[in-house]
Amino acid sequence: MSISVGDRLPEWLLPRVSREKMKTMALVLDDPNPIHWDLAAVRGLGMGERPINQGPNNMAYVMNMLADWAGGHEHLRRLRVRFQANVLGDDEVVARGTVVALRVEGGRTLAECDVELVGAAGAVALSGTATVDVSGRA
Repeated sequence: MSISVGDRLPEWLLPRVSREKMKTMALVLDDPNPIHWDLAAVRGLGMGERPINQGPNNMAYVMNMLADWAGGHEHLRRLRVRFQANVLGDDEVVARGTVVALRVEGGRTLAECDVELVGAAGAVALSGTATVDVSGRA
């Protein structure tokens, strides 16, 4: 399969961000912020009626999209993102990307990609860049 600058990566869809998984991740990450599981805290801060997903979870959705495209997480070389909006419990999110450059480094073909995670009502929850080893695909 040939990869070219301008290629769109296959979108990665999560139909529903799980509130229960947010609670689990808060424990795993030792994240004491109650906005990830306590609706009273969310309401008290004027942040709505649903818990707010952790940033690492949102990054993981983009990583899953890149790994599906590249053939595994071991092909990911770099990911830099900027968080722009919250993802809430029960939201549908879509990770997507575009190849913006290709280069050869150390005998490996690397794809530079613009990436983003789009949440409710088309809001971009995070955007950034990724470097992916596509040597086996290019």
